[in-house]
Amino acid sequence: MDILPLLVVLLSCRIEAVGAQMKLSPLTLTVLRGKEANFTCSPSNNKWTVMVWLLNGVATLTISNESGPLPTVNPNVTAVKGKDKNSWVFVLKKTERDNEGSVTCDLQGIDRKTASLFVQEKGSVTISGENRLAFKGQPVLFECRAAGWYPQPILQWQVNGKMVNEAEYNISSEESGKSLFTVTSNLSVTAAKSSHVDCLASVSALTTPLNSSIRLTVVAEVVQEDDDCTFPVALVASLSALLLLALLCICTVLCYRQTRRAKANPQEAIRFDQSVYGRSPVAEATEGQVNLGYSSEGATDAAYSELIAAMRSQMDFVSFHKVPDDVSSSSLSLHSEGQPQVSLAEESSKNVRMITTV
Repeated sequence: MDILPLLVVLLSCRIEAVGAQMKLSPLTLTVLRGKEANFTCSPSNNKWTVMVWLLNGVATLTISNESGPLPTVNPNVTAVKGKDKNSWVFVLKKTERDNEGSVTCDLQGIDRKTASLFVQEKGSVTISGENRLAFKGQPVLFECRAAGWYPQPILQWQVNGKMVNEAEYNISSEESGKSLFTVTSNLSVTAAKSSHVDCLASVSALTTPLNSSIRLTVVAEVVQEDDDCTFPVALVASLSALLLLALLCICTVLCYRQTRRAKANPQEAIRFDQSVYGRSPVAEATEGQVNLGYSSEGATDAAYSELIAAMRSQMDFVSFHKVPDDVSSSSLSLHSEGQPQVSLAEESSKNVRMITTV
């Protein structure tokens, strides 16, 4: 008979324990400094009176089951109704480094659960120097610096999007007075082809690592072995093609200028013909000279050429003789019978037949 009351007491305690069940989520939360942190407390039933939220053991916000959140002296915290009608979400609007620690939901007189909050710091990452230029086969050193992180960040290298093995670079770190870490890493790359080199820094709260990128441009180098110089065939072919093209352009320009000059001055060709074949028959017969400065006015090239041809054909059959301009008869004398003699004055005998060919 004594066993029955004991079973009843045990059963009632189990029922109270079931009725007092509650859930706190998440149990672990990591955020970046300045971001919002949310924790949800969900009682299994509505049989509770007061819910108290504690941050690192200090009561920060109180929620009444009947009236909701009570006024608080901390403006950085608040609470909103959760998806479940019995649940409440504790909101830490802007997290700071000193908020890191424990977050507790306490159902007064019923149950209490605690979660952990971690606050991380995002710094900067930079590859020293500017874009690099190197000869093929030349080693190139890159230095990356990630400063102002908490906790110590994970530093990685990428070349053309491919992760570099950790054994190929070194990492050193130091901590400042504000518990912030600075990490430095050096990577040596043998220049084989032009590449993008990236340095990545991250902490667990970052969804995407912070990245710094630099460009490595590789140029071909002239190889010299046993006094035998090997030049890239492509370079020689390109230079030859350029020289040939320049020569063709020069020849084309000269021919074009010569053609235009011949079309613009057809009289020069005729004068050139006269200078080659000597003076015309008319000039020879009259001991005159060709007026090379004469030019036709208004005559067309065809008419001019026909006129010259006709004059040349006529001049082949014409001969001119010297004729005295003046005859002096004052010196006539009859020294011989029946044969008068005529004395020509040398001073007045002149050849003035001047012909200008056109």
